[in-house]
Amino acid sequence: MRRDITQWYSERLYRDMPIVSYGHYGPPVLMLPTAAADFLEYERFQLLGTLTHWLENGKAKAYSVNSVNTLALLNKRAKPREKIEWLKRYDGYLTEEVLPFISNDCGGDVKPMVMGISLGAYLAANVFFRHPERFSGAILLSGSYDIRSFMNGYHSEDLYFNNPVEYLSHMGDGRDLHELQHGGKRIIIFSGQGDYEDPARSRQLSGILTAKGVPHWLDVWGQDVNHDWPWWRKCVPQYFGQLFGT
Repeated sequence: MRRDITQWYSERLYRDMPIVSYGHYGPPVLMLPTAAADFLEYERFQLLGTLTHWLENGKAKAYSVNSVNTLALLNKRAKPREKIEWLKRYDGYLTEEVLPFISNDCGGDVKPMVMGISLGAYLAANVFFRHPERFSGAILLSGSYDIRSFMNGYHSEDLYFNNPVEYLSHMGDGRDLHELQHGGKRIIIFSGQGDYEDPARSRQLSGILTAKGVPHWLDVWGQDVNHDWPWWRKCVPQYFGQLFGT
């Protein structure tokens, strides 16, 4: 499988940010890492190996990047306002740096899927629902879509607009909602019901989307399905098959 690593200095994030791509060509999928993990996480935990069929045969192309979770939501020394500032900067990095890179690499104005697991599912959901016109869909796995538990009671307008369960609940009949309702987006929300999974969080997001008339698929697996890589390695290839063909 073709594997290329590119890196540049992000003025928004004040650091070098690497990105790895897998495959030659095909519809792009932007993969955001879990918790404090890095851009090679999906490879290291062997999830990329489960996608070889699609990535080697031009059915899809994957891109994986670093996060700033250790500076933002996981930074226990940072004040809530600082955490939110890092989330805003990361959103800008994804939309104004990574997406143009993917378009240039794919040779056209493409709209990637965005995918994330656990804390990465929040990041994927936030950038997707804030900028639905920039993406073709989202694969959200085992995530929580309400970040108020990281904020010690703090609330602000910036927090509101980076908290999907809040801004989606109050989204009016504007361009973004119309895009979500009628733009042909493919939205998959996955959860298990085993150890360290919380399907109520996925059902909450699904309920909000249903109330807003946004097509999506809520896929809740059994009580033996834990918050761990063996299960994500099982479900992601199934979703790739449905999205990109067998």
